[in-house]
Amino acid sequence: MRAHRLPGMAPALLTALLTAGAVVLTGCGTQAERPRATGAAPDMTRPATSAASAAAPSAGALAVPSRTAAPQVTAPKDKLKLGAKGKAVKWLQTRLTELNYRPGKVDGRYGGTTLAAVWAFQKVNGLKPSSTIGSRTWAALESPKTPKVLVPGGKATRAEVNLSKQIMVLYVDGQQELITHISSGSGVPYCETAVWQGKEQRFCGSARTPTGDYRTTWRASGWHKSYLGELYNPIFFNGGIAFHGALSVPLYPASHGCVRLPMNVAETLPAMLGKGVPVHVRGKFRR
Repeated sequence: MRAHRLPGMAPALLTALLTAGAVVLTGCGTQAERPRATGAAPDMTRPATSAASAAAPSAGALAVPSRTAAPQVTAPKDKLKLGAKGKAVKWLQTRLTELNYRPGKVDGRYGGTTLAAVWAFQKVNGLKPSSTIGSRTWAALESPKTPKVLVPGGKATRAEVNLSKQIMVLYVDGQQELITHISSGSGVPYCETAVWQGKEQRFCGSARTPTGDYRTTWRASGWHKSYLGELYNPIFFNGGIAFHGALSVPLYPASHGCVRLPMNVAETLPAMLGKGVPVHVRGKFRR
């Protein structure tokens, strides 16, 4: 495996790690891991668009949510906490779905899947993420804001990762189709020992999710084993850095460099995000 210098890693530290036999890498996976048969999914394409719309260079500048908020929406006033059940929770889930968040099943049960969607909504609307649904969140649901467009001149179909707010927005044909909570790279350098390709190896990296402009490449279906753990439905876009589902997607950056997604989002994203789609990563998380 070829080692590369990591942005932000001191040359002396890089030299020491290589001398010690550590594999220095970025992200939580590697292109070299691509499965021979099904992992690359070469026949998986982006949602169907006309040649004219796909070529429009500035369609993203006018991107608006695909489902606009109905006027004079009246939200419940019940104070909800994680674990709540009932009509108010069902209203919450329905409303989040209308606004392109992914709260999971509209079943009137306030669990972890709905919580991740609530966090995303609160962050977009300038509210401190919380599991409690109170007056400020209800008011925002009545008159919601839309995510800031990070690349106004971007392609009509693209993904924008906002590291500052820890959210990802997927645009399809100029419309916001998905807004989700994420957890990106922690930024904390790491060295971990793992058995990989039949032998024990030491892997080191910076745990950063670099900003920049990329495109989706290969992917794998289901759980994909990497030297740093398991990734669910990974879609790679920058070397070994991918969007992927994870059982833990906390409110702070916690990954080795990949963009963690709630499991229900990772389940549906592959059908929405094809190969070769632009991915724009911007911002910086401040603890």
